[in-house]
Amino acid sequence: MIYITQLIYIVGGQEKVFDEFENIAIPTILKYNGQLLFRVRPSEKSFIELNIEKPYEIHFVKFDTKQDFENFMHNEERKKFLHLKEQSIRTSLLIQGTKV
Repeated sequence: MIYITQLIYIVGGQEKVFDEFENIAIPTILKYNGQLLFRVRPSEKSFIELNIEKPYEIHFVKFDTKQDFENFMHNEERKKFLHLKEQSIRTSLLIQGTKV
């Protein structure tokens, strides 16, 4: 099992474009033995301590294997809509982990 945490930072005013991309990308996760465990849009009050910029969203996803994750990333249907991701996401931080 592999776990992915992603901190996502949006281009101002591109929230709807981001949602359009997510409406395609998130259902695709299931096709690759993955599951979106949670998707959060944290508010200022959500943080006890904050020493980096507050992300627009936080995603926590699991895949059965690293290869499943790689296959998801290279999905041809998802790739057709990467322009939406590039238009709406300023930057993101992807953290890979395993359960201990």
